[in-house]
Parts: sequence; C-alpha cells; structure tokens
Amino acid sequence: MHADELQRRAADRTEELPGSELTHPFGEAWDVWKVQGKVFMLQSEVAGEPIVTLKSAPADSQVLRDAHDDITPGYHMNKRHWITLRPGGSLDAQMVEDLVTESYLLVVEQLPQRLRPVNPDTFGQPV
Repeated sequence: MHADELQRRAADRTEELPGSELTHPFGEAWDVWKVQGKVFMLQSEVAGEPIVTLKSAPADSQVLRDAHDDITPGYHMNKRHWITLRPGGSLDAQMVEDLVTESYLLVVEQLPQRLRPVNPDTFGQPV
C-alpha cells in the first residue's frame, strides 16, 4: 500500500466509528484519534515516511509483526500493546480498516458501559 493511501484509508475508517474524534494534543504534526478521550490511533511522519500507530492485543501484535514486514512495534508507544503500520509492504485496504476497527474496539471495551458509544461484542455484526 502506498504511503498516502495508508493514512487516508485509516483516517476514512475512523469517520465510520461512533464517537471517534480527531485531536492534535502533540501539535499539528500528529493526528490523534480518540474515543471518549482515550487514544486509539495516531498518524504522523517519521523520517519523511507516513505512519499509522494502532492499539493491538499483545498476542495479535506479535503475530502481525511476524507476518508483515510493514508492521512494527508501536512508534514511541508501549511495544506490547501498540503497532505501527508503514507503507510499501503487503498490507491491503481491508486489513488496514480491520486493524483500525480492532484498535477502536480494544479501547471501547475498557470504557465504563455507560460511556461506550457501541457494544464492542456486537459492533459490526449484521442485525
């Protein structure tokens, strides 16, 4: 996936997630998406390369890193709980969208029930 497409696909997916909010707490160079004040995705450039950083379950993080050269430990984040997507490898649009959704749901499931914009157990399932 090309650099611009990686970040565009990830950002487009956040627009479909209830309660998702774009913020800039670290300045304009960092796009940070939150749900109920909790971060689930960051985008920026590192050495001129666009990156997307997402929350991930530790077991999934390791499997993803082993399977894809363009998935690395989370840039400036906890390396067990965050991954960074980089352009140019084997990631496709659907996988990027799925990883964004999974990051969002990992954060939502940690919120008190009264603050959850969706039920993480049923979100995205056909009615």
